[in-house]
Amino acid sequence: MSYLNFDKALLINLERSLSNEMIRTNRAGVYNSSTLVDCNTRKYHGQLVLPLPDLGNDNYVLLSSLDETVIQHGAEFNLGLHKYGEQNFSPNGHKYIREFDCEVIARTTYRVGGVVLTKERLLVSFEPRILIRYTLIEAHSPTTIRFRPFLAFRSVNELTHENPFANSNMDEVENGRVNRMYEHFPQLFMQFSKQPTYVHEPHWYKGIEYQKEQERGYDYREDLLVPGYFELPMKKGESVIFAAGITEVSPRTLKSTWEKELKRRIVRDSMFACLKNSAAQFYKREGDKCHLLAGYPWFKATAREQFFSLAPCTLMIDRPEYWEAIMDKTAVDEVREFLGDPDSASRYQKTTSHLLGLDEPDALLWFIRSVQQYAEHFGLKAAADKYGQLSADVLEFIRKQRHPRLQLHSNGLVWVDGIERPATWMNAMENGRPITPRTGYIVEINALWYNALCFVGQMLEQSGQEHRAYLLTYQAELCKSSFISTFWNGFYLDDYVIDNYHNKEVRPNQIWAAGLPFSPLDRKQQKAVVDICTKELLTPRGLRTISPKSGDYRPIYIGGEKERNHNFHNGPVWPWTIMAYANAYMQVYKQSGLSFMERMLVGFEVEMSALCIGTLNEIYDGNPPYKGHGGMSFAPSVAAVISVIKTVEAKKQEENNQNL
Repeated sequence: MSYLNFDKALLINLERSLSNEMIRTNRAGVYNSSTLVDCNTRKYHGQLVLPLPDLGNDNYVLLSSLDETVIQHGAEFNLGLHKYGEQNFSPNGHKYIREFDCEVIARTTYRVGGVVLTKERLLVSFEPRILIRYTLIEAHSPTTIRFRPFLAFRSVNELTHENPFANSNMDEVENGRVNRMYEHFPQLFMQFSKQPTYVHEPHWYKGIEYQKEQERGYDYREDLLVPGYFELPMKKGESVIFAAGITEVSPRTLKSTWEKELKRRIVRDSMFACLKNSAAQFYKREGDKCHLLAGYPWFKATAREQFFSLAPCTLMIDRPEYWEAIMDKTAVDEVREFLGDPDSASRYQKTTSHLLGLDEPDALLWFIRSVQQYAEHFGLKAAADKYGQLSADVLEFIRKQRHPRLQLHSNGLVWVDGIERPATWMNAMENGRPITPRTGYIVEINALWYNALCFVGQMLEQSGQEHRAYLLTYQAELCKSSFISTFWNGFYLDDYVIDNYHNKEVRPNQIWAAGLPFSPLDRKQQKAVVDICTKELLTPRGLRTISPKSGDYRPIYIGGEKERNHNFHNGPVWPWTIMAYANAYMQVYKQSGLSFMERMLVGFEVEMSALCIGTLNEIYDGNPPYKGHGGMSFAPSVAAVISVIKTVEAKKQEENNQNL
């Protein structure tokens, strides 16, 4: 039994199996995603979903589904599954599934009478192509497999319906057919590793429903075009590979391509292996640039999420070459460009060719934090040599009041305006205004600012720039004094302060002041912050966004868009907070906190086989059973737990060394 294995009992129970999703990517923005029973429940699901920059910044679903039918002695057994109105599922192919395994690649095993058929899927790395391999394990009589492609040719944010403009023609290519459903789209090549028979029989399948979209209050019903079907006879023990992509492929190369790609896959036999695999899914190469996506299925590459997640998703999983590709070959140039022309901020909001959100008030501070994590891996000198000057330039950029959204005040603290536009990660909007208008002096941004001053000062001193280092040390001391007098209320840290108003909601943002390497708090204050977060915010999935004692506590992320936006940062748990919490807890409780943090990881391991398997969702409900919501796979969530695992491993090693 593998780590990610699901048996018939779960799979045939649609109430359970439709909540289990999977997503695989090709490290260039292309993905394949559905539920474990191949019934799409989101408009974002599809066998081949890819970015098409010529059409816009969205991803686009070309091939929505591929339904298989097993034919023996004239009897047909359809393995597909779609939801129509009134909880009507058809053609109920899930009842033939015996097992779903995803330890290496996604593999579904079907049993139809004496026929045992496996279906395995993988994406070609850095190429927009899905490969599906079918193997006939058992068959006691002649067997034919029929394949019906369900075409969408639409943005993931739209739905398609029967229309007279859709082209159902299928032109012949080697071992397959090609279709361009609409003129402005690329062609979709569908080919097999052996010659199939094709029957042209265009038909719209109407009223297919996506229940996740229905739950979220969005349009959820669409029509999909099936232009015809392919048929292939198969013998016992034979394997056939289906390929779908936007360029033609030589069918003779499919087997070797499959074997080459299979060797690249990571065996997911533990939580860390799952998260390591998930982290690599966020890499996105685009021409000569490489970014770390914030997640799937709808996220782009955004500065805050990239810099927060970068070290765990590269260095901590032994992929330094991706740190170099993302940081050295892409992000460094983009940060330099931004420092040189802050008025270019609008450009970072409108195109995926740049890292989005570099003008967010905390983005550059997270950049410095990622450099600090590099120093933790390779030493202060290595970090100073590579990034010291740029990091110092970032602080100078802020100190000289050149940042478009961050102001340095004479008390040493930084101030932001979050009234009209969100200034922090708590950025849900309603009627064009932030639902949580955190503004003025914001606790985690000033904690990041203090940490950056101290760390960059260290790098400058390492580089022999003592005078510049002294200036930052002086600035840090001023910031520290003002931080305490501004945020410390005697028991914990206020969330934000503007004029004479102190927001005293107990939120997780204060944990960064205790969990960053340089803390403005003394040990007693750090312990107080950790203790109140433990008492009022901690769950098995991370920290709640607000205390249950608050009148604004709304822990369940349900309802339409308006209701969900109001709940987004007022009760649900964001796993990315666990990184700072674990660091703060271990700083306060030292080795005595080790067993507690090990138990915390158990709560995350449960999620490896729940919801989107092998990864972590964006958010979770603040109350039991802590159901996951939002993005299926979220880079900061994955990064945070990877960091905790590595922290626990390091502390255990330290403990073992002490016992020797």
